Amino acid sequence: MTLQLDDNGTRLSITKGDLEILRYVYRPDNAQFESPRPYFEPLRDLAGYQVSLYRPHDHVWHKGIALSLPNAGPENFWGGRTFRRDQGYVDEKNDGAMVHQEFTELTAGDDGVKVAERLDWITEDGRHFFSEQRAFAVTVLADDTWVLSFSTAFTNDTQDTVVMGSPTTEGRENAGYGGFFWRGPRSFTEGRVYTADGEGGDELMGVRGDWLAFRGVHDSVDAVSTLVFTDHPENPGAPVKWFVRSTPFAAVCPAPFFDTELPMAPGDTVTLRHAVAVVNGDTGIEGAGKTAALAAAELARLEG
Repeated sequence: MTLQLDDNGTRLSITKGDLEILRYVYRPDNAQFESPRPYFEPLRDLAGYQVSLYRPHDHVWHKGIALSLPNAGPENFWGGRTFRRDQGYVDEKNDGAMVHQEFTELTAGDDGVKVAERLDWITEDGRHFFSEQRAFAVTVLADDTWVLSFSTAFTNDTQDTVVMGSPTTEGRENAGYGGFFWRGPRSFTEGRVYTADGEGGDELMGVRGDWLAFRGVHDSVDAVSTLVFTDHPENPGAPVKWFVRSTPFAAVCPAPFFDTELPMAPGDTVTLRHAVAVVNGDTGIEGAGKTAALAAAELARLEG
């Protein structure tokens, strides 16, 4: 199904007919404390209901879906304070930025939208840290389902080994966040989490699996949406541990460094590949599994 792509120099807008289903802000105007970086926001299902949240008051650095990494050696590309062992959260003035350099591909047509981008990661004190190549695609699978496929490869351009981790690798239990992070609407609080083994809520924090889905309910209307996240089997730590919360807010992140550090020597590259399907209504566990397989196929198409 044909999608339209518009670029105004700051953001890409992807629409299906009159409905904007996704916006990609690649030149954000956020404060340094929020680690300025590109983000997908808003996201809407094909019924027009928003399934993301921008800059919530409790964590202003949460923005729809964004590649966000809190513990990149001494640097923070997540935003806010950094968790350090035996110190807790500390304001280290180390909130770096992921800075758009250029698009190397921007296409839209019957097969959907395809974007390729080059970025530089710059520390708060202005040093070049990592270089990144990312790509994403948006495809509509049915009248009630569309998929965002996302791939990134970031390279350590410093002269030092950079140890990738999370607050959990620094000693905070069940706080292994970092990666392709989604923040859901307020109304999705206390939503249901689906995995291949069943359903639940916050007790599924840290579960391993190739996919995980989140079902949320919208305010004001009798409507439900389900987001189905997939992780590539060749990603670091696969099958990945999932960072997932339904309270006090809705959040999902396939977290490659949840409780295991990954040293990146100078010149090393880490590749992460994910997809998320946005579905009108409640898929249930069986439907989520089927949708995850479709999303994985779209991710494979992005790579191809």
